[in-house]
Amino acid sequence: MLTYPEIDPVIFSIWILKIRWYGLMYVIAFLLAWWLAKRRCNRSDSPVNSEQVDDLMFYGMLGVIIGGRVGYALVYGWDQLTSDPLYLFKITQGGMSFHGGLLGVMTAMWLYGRKLGHSIWRMTDFVAPIVPLGLGFGRIGNFINGELWGKPTDVPWGFIVDGVGVHASQLYEALLEGLVLFIILWWYSAKPRPYLAVSGMFLLFYGIFRFFVEFYRIPDAHLDYLALGWVTMGQVLSAPMILAGLLLVIMAYRNDKTVAEA
Repeated sequence: MLTYPEIDPVIFSIWILKIRWYGLMYVIAFLLAWWLAKRRCNRSDSPVNSEQVDDLMFYGMLGVIIGGRVGYALVYGWDQLTSDPLYLFKITQGGMSFHGGLLGVMTAMWLYGRKLGHSIWRMTDFVAPIVPLGLGFGRIGNFINGELWGKPTDVPWGFIVDGVGVHASQLYEALLEGLVLFIILWWYSAKPRPYLAVSGMFLLFYGIFRFFVEFYRIPDAHLDYLALGWVTMGQVLSAPMILAGLLLVIMAYRNDKTVAEA
């Protein structure tokens, strides 16, 4: 088995300012998303032009940060939030929720799409393929921080943490929800697809990958398993994504209307 290298989460400090690996992963994620958006905006079915990409990314970043933090506080940190309302702003305590971030980004795309005269789904069809790599880097940040470890295991690719072999579930997610999901969506959206289809594929495959990896993750201690001795909060939140994604894909191909026509 592999030995976890105990990486210092702080890269370096400048007086009271601490530059952390986790924050750097977010910077890399946003820069990658911006670069990919610049590539996609030249397509005939793009709802934004090159000049509008910067505004799109600004809205998206606000959605990720606000939605991710609020989602975490409401779902995973409710006890801390009720005892200390300022917990919401204590970003070094707790973390970010993907599902909250997803709702935040969808809200941001709805607001920016309305400004441009586009529907929310036309906007999400555009941004869905540029999101997964950023998710992957976020999970690498979790690995560097030594958080969200999986269940005990003796597989050769497990990591020894505090003397116990565990699944590196963060890296499983980085691979599936990051790299694999990116490849699927980038390939699938390489040509114009029916309106709603790309958004549906994102929800469908992310939900499947997250639901699967939850079998290897340890649930949050204060939540534990929610039912049947194996159902986690992550699976409860991902199941509707799978159903919604499947529904959007079915609707997309029944309507058979390209994004450019929507």
